[in-house]
Amino acid sequence: MNDSTLQIVPLGGLGEFGKNCLALRWQDDIMVIDAGLMFPDEELLGIDVVVPDITYLLEHRKMVRGIVLTHGHEDHIGGLPWILSELQVPVYGTEFTLAYVEGKLEEHRLLEETELIEMVPGETFSLGIFRITPVRVTHSLVDCVALAIETPAGLVIHSGDFKIDLTPPDGRPFDLHAFAEYGKRGVLALLQDSTNVDRRGHTPSERAVRPALDEVFARTKQRLFFSCFSSSIHRIRIASELAAAHGRKLCITGRSMQNSFEIAQDYNYLDVPDHLMIAPGQLKDFPAEKVCVLISGTQGEPMSALTRAAVDNHRQVKIDAGDTVVLSSRVIPGNEKSIYRMIDHLYRRDANVIYDDGTAGLIHVSGHASQDELRLILHLLKPRFFVPIHGDYRHLKLHAELATQLGVVEKVHLLENGDVLELTKNSARKAGKVPVGRVCIDAGSTAGVVEDLVMRDRRHLSESGIVLPILAINQGTGRVESIPEIVTRGFAAGEESLIDGARQVVSATLDGSSAEEKADYGVIKEKIRQDLKRYIQKNTSRRPMILPVILEI
Repeated sequence: MNDSTLQIVPLGGLGEFGKNCLALRWQDDIMVIDAGLMFPDEELLGIDVVVPDITYLLEHRKMVRGIVLTHGHEDHIGGLPWILSELQVPVYGTEFTLAYVEGKLEEHRLLEETELIEMVPGETFSLGIFRITPVRVTHSLVDCVALAIETPAGLVIHSGDFKIDLTPPDGRPFDLHAFAEYGKRGVLALLQDSTNVDRRGHTPSERAVRPALDEVFARTKQRLFFSCFSSSIHRIRIASELAAAHGRKLCITGRSMQNSFEIAQDYNYLDVPDHLMIAPGQLKDFPAEKVCVLISGTQGEPMSALTRAAVDNHRQVKIDAGDTVVLSSRVIPGNEKSIYRMIDHLYRRDANVIYDDGTAGLIHVSGHASQDELRLILHLLKPRFFVPIHGDYRHLKLHAELATQLGVVEKVHLLENGDVLELTKNSARKAGKVPVGRVCIDAGSTAGVVEDLVMRDRRHLSESGIVLPILAINQGTGRVESIPEIVTRGFAAGEESLIDGARQVVSATLDGSSAEEKADYGVIKEKIRQDLKRYIQKNTSRRPMILPVILEI
């Protein structure tokens, strides 16, 4: 690289939702912003999570000074255990963010060997050549920050995830004043969240859900089950306050909900008196109209507390006819089937289900800025260069167009993962690409990382099935001792004649092979596989995985 240029290198989160990760480099100093994961789509069979490929960071590991986290959502911190297992660097985050990180690293036995450093909004710290000031922003989680990064080329602002909420439930509003001051100083580049760029207007405050939820609490005559994202501390706070106001005891169930509740209590984001709390085992001791259950599982996760309760499979929580279930969350794309399947189960139990279907009132608000807020930040900062981040390509494109139309940006750069943007004090240009991609993690595997070859085989099996030709060969004579057997799994053979024909193909292959070939199991297996593959493809137009099995006698 040119010694007098700043490089911006997105490693994840551009052209996709999730696995947010971005590197800034000046000469021999690299800082990393966020280390997220994303959840797999349907084609990634057996995969639990997907994390960024950090080949670029590993190739320059001696230059990496640390990882700075904007907030504690999984798409920004979830990849840390896998990244830190290969790259031992300090991690910076706000108090609440690090509380989430500690639990995650402890689970992966990385806590003791990782240096966690707390950063405070408004207090500047150095990371190599970079001087970083966290700036308080508001989001659906608490203790979130944008990053103002002073570099030799100029000031770079990374927005993190945000919306402009001036009346959040925790009383810690978006710091508009700081953004205005940075705008007066001059901003070289702005990297801004694009998640809600397709939404007009302004995203409502977290407090906006309170009236509709208050009405739900008031009219509910039996038990009230309240589900939201376990990290939505503002929403949990509102639900807790409404439970107290309406004379209901509060019960927490679900591991993720319990964990978030305890952390929020420890760090004074929640102040729920002990007399209001009851354990799940005490639910039967109180009248139905005096109970509110905070329960995890708003996205219909198969083993979540709410899904298990919806099918009467929860040890302590039961949903009866007339109970009310509130899903105070949005439907994440890809989760529709599991969520509506869970809602169907709740309706089968004659529960009253309230979810964001357009008729329930304002029971959920987004944590991301809409168009008016995005414009406001652009007007305040007036950056010379602008890079939209966080979102599918269409979101980045729409954001780029919005910034261009405002006329306050000198040049917009539309990047994708791996693109390298080189900046000087007066210029910016794309300068090649670095290796990027996804790393698939199978949590049940001892290896953890699942290679592309394994994923290809899983897809092959799921689409075409498997055919096992099984034959017994005498080890001494090389003679086939029985008629070959054909076993299929996930492959619809159709008529028995196809299987008979497959046996004949295997027999013909064996008859046409020499004793030497039969004695070399590698050779004979490959001959059988190739002949059987041609036969099946010709007769069915299918290509199942064929694995010959030879039994030695």
